[in-house]
Formats: sequence, C-alpha cells, structure tokens
Amino acid sequence: MTKRGRIYPNIKYTLLLIALPVLCLSGIAAADAPLGWLNAKDCGASGSDFSTTAFTQAGSNKIVVKDVGDFQVGQGVMVSRCNIRYEDGRLFGPREKYAKNKPLGDTVEFRGYDGSSGSWNVFILDTDGANPPTFRWTDDFGRTWKGAKTPIDDQWHALSGKTEVRFGKLDWEKGYTVTFSARDQLVSTIEKIEGTTLTLKDAANRTVKDAVVRHSDTAALQAAIDRAIQEKKNVYIPIGRYRLTGRITVKNAEGITIEGENAVHTLMDISEGKGQCIYLSGGKEVTLRNLSFVGNSGFDRRDQCGNLRTLGGTAVWGFYLKHCNAVGIRNTERVLVENCHASKMSAECFYSGGRSRSGTHEPKQYTKAITYLRCSVVDCARNAFNNNDMAENTSVLFCRIVDVGGCTWEGASRFVKFIGNYVRNAGTVAMGNIGSRDERFEVLQSGQHIVADNVFETGACYGRAAIRTCHGANQVVIRNNLFINFGTSAIDVSGLADHRHLPSRNTTVTGNILDMTEIGEESKARIAIDVSASDTIVSDNQIYVRGPCDPNVTALRIREPVMNLNIHDNLIRNCGAGITAERARSPVAKVIDSTTFVPGRGHVPMERRNSHRYKGWNLAWIVGGKPAGLSVIESFDPETLQFKLTKPGDMKPGHYFEVFPPSANWMIHDNTITACRQPAVLDCYGSVSSVLRDNIISRGAVTGVKQAVEVGGTFQLLGNHISGFDEPDSAALLLKPDAAGRICRSLYRGNVFERCTQTVKETKDDLWKAATKDGNLTIECKTEP
Repeated sequence: MTKRGRIYPNIKYTLLLIALPVLCLSGIAAADAPLGWLNAKDCGASGSDFSTTAFTQAGSNKIVVKDVGDFQVGQGVMVSRCNIRYEDGRLFGPREKYAKNKPLGDTVEFRGYDGSSGSWNVFILDTDGANPPTFRWTDDFGRTWKGAKTPIDDQWHALSGKTEVRFGKLDWEKGYTVTFSARDQLVSTIEKIEGTTLTLKDAANRTVKDAVVRHSDTAALQAAIDRAIQEKKNVYIPIGRYRLTGRITVKNAEGITIEGENAVHTLMDISEGKGQCIYLSGGKEVTLRNLSFVGNSGFDRRDQCGNLRTLGGTAVWGFYLKHCNAVGIRNTERVLVENCHASKMSAECFYSGGRSRSGTHEPKQYTKAITYLRCSVVDCARNAFNNNDMAENTSVLFCRIVDVGGCTWEGASRFVKFIGNYVRNAGTVAMGNIGSRDERFEVLQSGQHIVADNVFETGACYGRAAIRTCHGANQVVIRNNLFINFGTSAIDVSGLADHRHLPSRNTTVTGNILDMTEIGEESKARIAIDVSASDTIVSDNQIYVRGPCDPNVTALRIREPVMNLNIHDNLIRNCGAGITAERARSPVAKVIDSTTFVPGRGHVPMERRNSHRYKGWNLAWIVGGKPAGLSVIESFDPETLQFKLTKPGDMKPGHYFEVFPPSANWMIHDNTITACRQPAVLDCYGSVSSVLRDNIISRGAVTGVKQAVEVGGTFQLLGNHISGFDEPDSAALLLKPDAAGRICRSLYRGNVFERCTQTVKETKDDLWKAATKDGNLTIECKTEP
C-alpha cells in the first residue's frame, strides 16, 4: 500500500501509538512499598530485563517465543524486526525562515525499508537551494553525506536498507531539509499465553524468525501514576529495569512522590523509545527520588545530536530526530528531583519548558521552584540541565556533570542557583540565552544567577567557556569556584547583543581560583576571564599557570565599549597576557541616509531601551583596515537598530566602525601581575575616567617581555609599581596613538618605575610630551622618561 508521507510495502497500516489501558493487577510478587504507598509492580510493571527471540508472521497477532520467561498476561511488550513503519516526518525550511519546520505531510513518499540496516534508521534529505534543485542524504546524522547533487524529480531514489523516497511538488529551490525515521518495532500487550505462543493485542506486519521480544513498562507505570494521583498516594518503584517506549506523564498532581527502591538499580530505560522518561505536566508539587535514566545517545554522538550543517532548512538539531530526555517539566509549580542519575540522553537530560511571568503579567499556573539535588548527568550527547521558559528559582545543587556534549546548564530563566557541583569535560554553564529583545524583558528582567562553590576540571568541550553570562542575563554572581588544569576558556561575561538579543549586565566575578595549566599534549589559546558586559566587578581572583609561562593563556580580557568596570585585587601569574583591553568592531549592513545606518553582525552591542543608547558617544570609522575619521552618535534606536549621527558621513555597507564613550568609568586597581609575557595591554580608546591605579607589575622569571604596560588610548596611570623589566630593549611603558591615530593626553602620576631598561618607549614622537606627568619616580632605570 502506498500513502504519501507514510508508506508501507504490501502491508496494512498499523497505528503507531497504541493506547494500552493497564489495570492494577494482583498476585504479582512485589518488593514491599512504604505504608500507604502504591507499588508500581502491583499495577503490572515488570522491571524485568528478560528478552527472548520469536517467530512472527505478517498479519498475525500470535508470536512463538523461544522462552516464555517471566512474561505475563496484561504486560506490555516491544517486539523488534516485525513491524515496518515510518514516523516523525518533518520539513525544515525554507532556508530564509530561520528554524521554521512543520510535519512533512504528503511532501515526500517513502517505501521499501526492510530493517536490514538497523531497527531504527533516521534519514535526512538535504536540498541545496539551487535551481534546478538537487539533494543529498545521510543515514548517520550528517557524518557522511551521500548522493550529492542528485536531481529532485518525480522518480524514486534509493537510500540505505532498501528505503526509497520520492519528492512531491514544492518550491525546493528555496532550500529545505526533510527528516524521517524508519523503524521495525511493534509495541503491544500480551492478551494470552499458551505454551510458547503469545497472543498480542496487535499483529505484526512482517514475517521473521529472529524477532526480539522484551518487556515494555510504559503503560503499567502510567497506570500506577494515574491511580496514585487519583488516590492521592505516592508511588514506589522496586529495583528493576523498566523499558519505556514513550513518556510517562504525571499530570496535575496535587502532591506526589515517585521514588525508586535504589538509585543505582531502579532504571528507566528509554533507549528504544522517544520523549521524556518522566514528564511533569501542571500540578502543585512533584518529587522524584532515587531513580536512574538511560537513553540512546552518549557523549560520542554529541556531533550527531547537535545543530547539523545543512544546506536547506536551518536549526536542524540532531536530537529532534531521535529524541530522549530523563525528565521534562511544564508548569508544575514545585519540583524536587533528588538522587536521580541520567546517561546517554540525546536531548536535555533535565528540561523545563512552560509558561512564566512576563512583564507585569503573572499566569495562573507556572513553575515557581525546581531543585535538583545530588543528581548526576554522565555520558550524554547534549545538555545536562536546561530551563527554556524563564522558570523561577531553579537550584542545581551538589550534582555531578561529566562527559556532556552540550551545555552543563542552559538558563533562560530567573533566580537560579548553581552551587556545589562538579563538572568535567562538559559544556558551558550558560546564563541568559534569551532569543528575544522584547520589551517585557526590560520590565521583569531575566537571567539572574548565582554560580558558586563549584569545581570545574580540564575544560569546556562545548560553548565559549565553562561559565558564560550572555544574551539578556542580569544580576549574576560568579564566586568561589575552582578551575583545575583548565585547557579552555573559563569565564565569559559577554555583552554581545544583536537583532535577536539584549546585552547582559550587572555581573560580579569574585573569589575564584583559576589554574589554567594544560596537562594535555597541546596548549590552546584561552582566556581565564573575558569581560565585554557593562556594570561588572572582577575581584579577588587568582589566575595562574603552574610551571613556566604559557603564552596561550590570557588572564583577563576587557573589550570596549564596556562601561562601569571595576577590576581589583586579582593575583595573576605565569600567563601569556595579564590584563588586556581591546576594541569592539562591527560592519555597516545598510545605509538609510547620510546620517543613519543599520549595523551588521559584530561585537558592538545593540543596546537596551533603558540605556545610554550611545547618545554623544564617539564613532571611529575603519575603511580598508585603516582609520577613516571620527563621528559623534546622535542616538541609537533599540527598536529599528539604527544608529543616527550628528552630522552626515560617507558610510557604505561593508565599512567598519568602533564606538567609545566620553567617560567609560574603568577602575583597574590593586592587582598583582607577575611573570607574564604581556603584563598589561591597553589597546583601546579609553577615556578620562579609565584608570589603572596602585597595581604591582613585575617581570618575575619570564623572559622576552617587551614592555610592562602598553598604552594605546586615553588612560590615567596612578600609583603603579612597575619593576624588573631590565632585558635589552625592554621598557616599563610603551605609548602608542589610539586606533583613530590621535595622540592621547593621558595622565601619569605617582608611578614607580624600578630596574627597567627604559622607562618609556614611543611608536610616535611626542606622545609622552603630550601627556600630563606628576610625581613619577624612577629607581635604577637606565633611562629617564
């Protein structure tokens, strides 16, 4: 039989999802439950790992098994290799519409799958957006692509496992991606057992001699949960392996605890199913305790479950296509997940997505508190913990996250505590990640986090750093964390903001100890603390490399146009660069008129409504890589993202620009920087309120240091002690014009220059002469300023 979007070769259409009403059974031996609790095994859940082979015949609901084992009438089973079906067809695209996707419908036909290439095959058909259109395909989530430039026509095209596809009518030249699964699993219920013959509720559609029969406990566990909610009881799940074909839903529970007998040996196995092991929907309060969860995709499949590089549709994430989570939460008010452990999940292990407060509006039902306590996520393809709904008061406490291919925590949420956890070889603790510039996020802000007392070891395998605040995050504290043998960037306080994101702000980074020593074979470029968000304090941190100076490590990087910055009492040693300050640059994307333009994607933040909006700021033009004059900004419109200048300018698309304020309010003071190849590099415009004060900067044992402090903008250097830069041609200060070519009138007062070959070097004459000097002291220097 042929059916568009759902094709079965010479078989009758079989319903994919089967409702399996399971009555709570008696006479089944079960471990004792606490008094007043409901035992899941009393509702037919087997918890059995038993499996056997069977003979199935197409069209028959009777299967002959090699061994009946512990199968019982009324129990659910999954039978592989005997039920050919196609499912989860989706169409991504057109490419010009980011992340757009919908059910495939009758756009593509399938036929021929015979199971020879596996019991669960995911196919991706990727069009190239050309005219005439062509496609390529993959059956390994994009690791290898086959059939490149195959014309899209009305013919059948062969894939693997004898699967064939035929394209319908669509504007394929606009770029689309098609995904679908081919499976051979039958999910059913045992109605009768006679000898070695099991009579099932549903028939196979394929004759095979070696079908594999296993328990399916989804329906039985669902029956236990439903009954417990109705009777206001808790659920006890004895030790066992509970195989799931789909999610178990806890719906509108007024107060329920679901608890395993033993967290190690009470296992929810969704490796052959789809969705969440346990899904919480609505209700007042749910506690999950002492459970383990296993899915189908480990750390070694992180690329296959990530954002696939397609030519057609966009945002095709591999975990959509073979989806499994441990726990999903939607609008349950209070949730506690304690001593629960997940592995091999393709998507976010512990995930929340639902309603939230918005501006001044408060919904009737939404998630108000989630606590993950003493949980673990190990060997998973994507995120460990994820809020995607601005859920409030989520706490991740004393958990272990190891070998996780996505974010350790992704927090588009409010009032979060990430405290006391251990993280190794996992992705970013990502705060913010809010893909909207909507005004409501400036009424009730989001991304508030405390990240404290955690241990991070070896590095982040995904994301820009181990901890990152970005895209709308506000009021963030990052304190008292330890970084051990860290081979990647550690903390990124990012102010980046574009047409989809608001900038982050109001961050404190304090009391962290960052050991940036690489113990592997290759040391890569990395930054211990990176700051491009305004209103930031960085204080009382230790940043170091054990052994000799590592030229690939930057201890602390600042990027203009960050404002209101206080960096103090940090101890930095043996890093390639100590404290560096750089400029942000963006291109012109569209010119509206002689004074107005729209920027393209770059590093100049698209500011908030409630901000300075760049009024009165300076704008430096860069054309062909060279300075091309200065302008003054009249205003920035946070709705249209248009910059307006006070006077007409000759800007064109592709020209670059940098911005800097009249007064940046930087205070960099009381830091100790020693044994760094580039101790302090101030290669940015600066301002009259950009101050470097009372710092100790010494060469230590490192060699090849050209200068202690490089000044390429307007700064006030007050009371610093600079010593030991006594190698040939070395200097305490290197002065340069700023990036616009201007001679800066900086202030140098009360500094001590000791044992330096030169006190001042200049890349252009009269830079020191143009500066204001007062009370500087030289001791044992070979040249005076």
